[in-house]
Amino acid sequence: MEHANDADLVGRFIKNGRLVIMPSKRGKLRVVLDHIAQEFEPGKTYAEAEVNDVLQGYHDDYAALRRYLVDEGFMTRAV
Repeated sequence: MEHANDADLVGRFIKNGRLVIMPSKRGKLRVVLDHIAQEFEPGKTYAEAEVNDVLQGYHDDYAALRRYLVDEGFMTRAV
């Protein structure tokens, strides 16, 4: 759940539903990733194509977004 400060921070990086710039500081990146991760239902398994479709709505480099979400522990990847 986002706090008011987090919503303001997210608003600086996500405009009209699109991630316009990737935060360079880890703390800010984690807040933005947390916001994006809310698109997914906890505990539900998604096909990679489903994840890509959602993430592509945020940014053209959806693979990088997916990698950040996995690296920061917001998602796991089954092989």
